[in-house]
Amino acid sequence: MNKNFFNIVLYEPQIPQNTGNIARLCACTGSSLYLVGKLGFHITDRHVKRAGLDYWDSVNINTVSTFEELQEKFPDSNFYFLSTKASKKYTEITYKKGDFLVFGSETKGLPEKIIFNNPKNSLTIQMLDNQRSLNLSNSVAIVIYEALRQTGF
Repeated sequence: MNKNFFNIVLYEPQIPQNTGNIARLCACTGSSLYLVGKLGFHITDRHVKRAGLDYWDSVNINTVSTFEELQEKFPDSNFYFLSTKASKKYTEITYKKGDFLVFGSETKGLPEKIIFNNPKNSLTIQMLDNQRSLNLSNSVAIVIYEALRQTGF
């Protein structure tokens, strides 16, 4: 974990291009990337590699079997959970370097138990009421740049 910046967590991502885009974003922002659980692709998939271009050597990428394992590894860290099911806006948080920003899979999001067990740390990105969700890589970019803005990136 890079204490100077942030940690992006993808819980069971399914679309390789999104993960590649997010890896590139992590390289450009100094963020670490954690891939948790069962992935919908192999990390060596050509689509993942293509989306990440030549940034892979600049990414601190970690794979973890379960979300509980990640939390046990970093018991004193702040974890923020992004979900359309949350009511607190992502802009209502004061982020600190080293925080973990946790995003769910493209089709299922995060498990409801994570959201409901962590209501103070569950956040949403505002959208029009009649829309389901934003693209995963767009959501990560929106939140990481707010966190970076707050901490003087």
